Amino acid sequence: MRKLFYLAALACSTATQAQQQDVTLEQAFKGAPIQLVQPLPEVVKWIDNDHYLESRKSPEGTWQQYSVDIKTGNSSIVESPAKTKSTPIAGARNQTTSPDGKFVAYTRTDNNLYVTEIATGKESRLTQDGNDSLLNGYASWIYYEEILGRASRYKAFWWSDDSRHLAFMRFDETGVPVFPIYVADNQHGYLEQERYPKPGDKNPNVKIGIVSLDNNQTTWADFNEKDDQYFAAPVWAPDGKLWVQWMNRGQDNLKVFSVGNDGSKKLVYEEQQKTWIDLDDYDRIEFLSSGKGFILKSDASGWRHLSLYDITGKKLAQLTDGQFTVGDIHEIDEKGKKVYFSARKENSARWDLYSVGFDGKQMNRLSFGDYSFTSMRISPDHKHFLTTYSNLQSVPTLALVDSKGKLVKTIATAKGKDFSNYTLPKKEIIRVKSTDGLFDLPVQITYPLNFDPNKKYPVLVSIYGGPNAGTVYDQFRYSAQELWWAKEGMVQVAFDNRSSGHFGKYGMNFIHRQLGLYEIQDFMACAKHLKTLPWVNPSKVAITGGSFGGYMTCMALTYGADVFDYGVANASVTDWKLYDTHYTERFMDTPAENPEGYKNTSVMTYVAKYKGLLRIVHGTTDDNVHMQNSIQLIDAMEDLGKHFEMMVYPNERHGIGANKATKRYHNNFEAAAFYYRNLLEKPLPAGLWKQETKGF
Repeated sequence: MRKLFYLAALACSTATQAQQQDVTLEQAFKGAPIQLVQPLPEVVKWIDNDHYLESRKSPEGTWQQYSVDIKTGNSSIVESPAKTKSTPIAGARNQTTSPDGKFVAYTRTDNNLYVTEIATGKESRLTQDGNDSLLNGYASWIYYEEILGRASRYKAFWWSDDSRHLAFMRFDETGVPVFPIYVADNQHGYLEQERYPKPGDKNPNVKIGIVSLDNNQTTWADFNEKDDQYFAAPVWAPDGKLWVQWMNRGQDNLKVFSVGNDGSKKLVYEEQQKTWIDLDDYDRIEFLSSGKGFILKSDASGWRHLSLYDITGKKLAQLTDGQFTVGDIHEIDEKGKKVYFSARKENSARWDLYSVGFDGKQMNRLSFGDYSFTSMRISPDHKHFLTTYSNLQSVPTLALVDSKGKLVKTIATAKGKDFSNYTLPKKEIIRVKSTDGLFDLPVQITYPLNFDPNKKYPVLVSIYGGPNAGTVYDQFRYSAQELWWAKEGMVQVAFDNRSSGHFGKYGMNFIHRQLGLYEIQDFMACAKHLKTLPWVNPSKVAITGGSFGGYMTCMALTYGADVFDYGVANASVTDWKLYDTHYTERFMDTPAENPEGYKNTSVMTYVAKYKGLLRIVHGTTDDNVHMQNSIQLIDAMEDLGKHFEMMVYPNERHGIGANKATKRYHNNFEAAAFYYRNLLEKPLPAGLWKQETKGF
């Protein structure tokens, strides 16, 4: 009864909202600005207890910094202090200035590490053996993609705080299999030879060196480079020692070592789990400024929590505990013996700010209301914090909040100049019980404009689905394309499965050695629930995603063919044997160790069940998820006489349109045409394709 009342109220409210302005094709599919929201001022830092530094964008597009008084709101321009600038060095990669501003470090295409003194321009080559297979300070692909992260831009060297030492990784790729990527340019084309280890293959051998700028000599950390192992990005401790996170090939044993400048190492912390440990947990360790200890994040309990250790690795206190996930540490108050951090405690779809004592007692929520909070900055006296908050219905708002969680002042809102010109579709988050009854899965629904519960609507599910990568959050997010489909009468949905992060490491552990099976079963449970709703067309449920989301889409149209009717799969993994070692083996172990797991999670295993319509999209030079994945799926589907659609994008990488924007537009328009034909069953709107010109 309550559901029927809600639906009637929703229909009434949306029907009475006359849309003042329609989203254009250029806004929805070509990225033309919509000005629904505007950037909030950027809080740089607190200057003192009563003033903070704010960066604002001028009408001319430049950024200027201001000192803002929290009591009056008055602001004054702050002139940025003059900085010693280094001149770009020809051929330098990842040019990075030392903390004292006197040197720059970088690598060159010879894969050696260099340093130049800025004042004199004197260049020193710190390594000598770089070549096509030996990389000094420049990451091997597997480390760039899976461990150091894409933001590193392959940088694998780190300045010490005193600017007198450089730590770096040396990668020996000899014996790592080469995957050929064909580039179809000019008359003959050519091959890119990518060192890309697939599950069970040899990984690069890695050494960690410490170079002293006093003599330009390298000392190697005491690890055996021949061991089958991984290293996270090292960090410099307050005492000047390098802390290194080591992990075995099986990724279930983590060790943290303190390494001296002589290369000797001392074990500080060790952790083992039955499933896996994430090595790319970049902020696992937070040092106390005094250098007397550190705070460590671990999900060994099944949920990510904080513990306090002294600098030798002795555990002093468990700071947080329970069935919720801790996020970032925003402030460590050593004097007051408190830690300020974010967590998903009240609601797994929201982030809140908390504090807790060094003894693990008096944990308090400092944020307020039913909102999700981001970008928290604590004042030096810990009496206030600046934050941005929002929820599905409320635009992001920058605010000043006191330590008791009371809203002191609204500073700025993200409402754009055209915000009131659009009618926004209704959104809500519901929970759907998993088939095994263990989880209440989050589902976000975006209703069509002028929603009528007596009509039958097609459904478009957009997903990613990878481990700890949920998409359902109680935050304000609208895109021009979302408004377009709401106007056209599409129900838009996002699902999160048990491994999405909503249920901590406890939920993720279910997928060990069977990556993809529980995830697709959870998505099927959500889709089945949707099909029971009176306003859903049960024969028009489509799903789309890219990368892991493409894999989920392919699984939905094969393994889940009785539930999902249509799919658009972009850059999809189709068999985990075809992806890289570090990511895949983390969850699956090697094919030799887990042959049944690899078989049971391969899309090809379920192609015979396929009966809907799948559109397969891939870039021909994708160097992350190789087009080999889609080709092998196509081969299997052709052998079984299955009908499908296929679109390839020549010389495009993992993200279609990275090389040519026209490719991105083409992909957007083709997907839109697919939805018009198969879900909406409407003629394409005028202007979607302008074939009398150049197509766009």
